[in-house]
Amino acid sequence: MGLKPFVCYCLLLALAAGKASAQQEDYLRDVKKALQQKWPGNRTINLVFHGHSVPAGYFKTPEVRTFDSYPYIVLQELKRRYPYAVINVITTAIGGENSTQGLRRFKREVLTHRPDVLFIDYALNDRAIGLEQSRSNIKKMVQAALRKKIPVILLTPSADERVDLLQAGNELEQYATMLTKLAEQYKTGLADSYGQFRHIAAQKKSVHDYMAQSNHPNRQGHELIASEILRYF
Repeated sequence: MGLKPFVCYCLLLALAAGKASAQQEDYLRDVKKALQQKWPGNRTINLVFHGHSVPAGYFKTPEVRTFDSYPYIVLQELKRRYPYAVINVITTAIGGENSTQGLRRFKREVLTHRPDVLFIDYALNDRAIGLEQSRSNIKKMVQAALRKKIPVILLTPSADERVDLLQAGNELEQYATMLTKLAEQYKTGLADSYGQFRHIAAQKKSVHDYMAQSNHPNRQGHELIASEILRYF
């Protein structure tokens, strides 16, 4: 799917979802204002994507398709919307990592980039460490970012073909629920990747068509995730 069809696709999703929530419209107000500034009044905007193999751009391991991953799909669309903006996409994600490992290097490798917006995407891999440990780790990262007045957008897990997305209470849904509650508690943003993939399954469409391998999205899958993030811009 090229950029022009993708733009239309995002518009269709927005119409289907109805009017964006007040939080989505207002949460990045200052960032959106900065993105609209022209030289010489503009500045570089840093978008930092922290997490595991999905934001890192892994498709069928070990292939990494950086420019088909959702951080760069977001960048491409933001440059269309904000042609005067200087935007850095900084990916601190590492394939195979969970949030315990991500927390250890958070101050040293993430906050040092001085994010204008921070995206955290660990839920898919955090199944290996358990729900409570995941919640504790994500909470600490959110608290550290908010102390520096950095807006945070949490991402619910993308699909894993080994999980029945339509089964109530499935393991991915549990992490999505946990992250939704954290976002509500700390008044951060939330990009519901899980909800997008579940919607595909609920429409009786093949989730497999959106996957490069069982637990990594393909370009179409990354576009679903990007559409959730772009609601905030």
